[in-house]
Amino acid sequence: MLATLAAAIVAAGQTFTCTPIAVYDGDGPIWCAEGPKVRLAGIAAREIDGTCRPHQPCPRRSGVDARDHLVKLLGGPRGRLETGHIVVQSKPLRCLSVGWGKWERTAAWCSLGRVDLSCAMAGDGYALRWPRYDGARVCRRR
Repeated sequence: MLATLAAAIVAAGQTFTCTPIAVYDGDGPIWCAEGPKVRLAGIAAREIDGTCRPHQPCPRRSGVDARDHLVKLLGGPRGRLETGHIVVQSKPLRCLSVGWGKWERTAAWCSLGRVDLSCAMAGDGYALRWPRYDGARVCRRR
């Protein structure tokens, strides 16, 4: 069922709700029950295999550690899909789209309550800010 959800790119500047149901790695995609697949804006995390893509920031923490931290921020794991995604059950996120995030994903700034997920991932050391895509976003110290 999860794999058949239609991915929809949310137009830049639009706010939307994302109820997370699955996570692949530390910067996304986060699969939303509402359809979109979200790539967290303004940050880069290692790939799940531990590599970093050329020309992007490369944090010290592993891809698995980053994914597990994001899953923890979203309430913890509830299972695993054959695709490698970790199933989560989270309260809805409030997201602001910055547009297309490659591979049928919406790049977005998403918050869970008062916690901006991009800022939390970077502030906790699991991802690095990516100046090319951060839109001069300022993360407050937590």
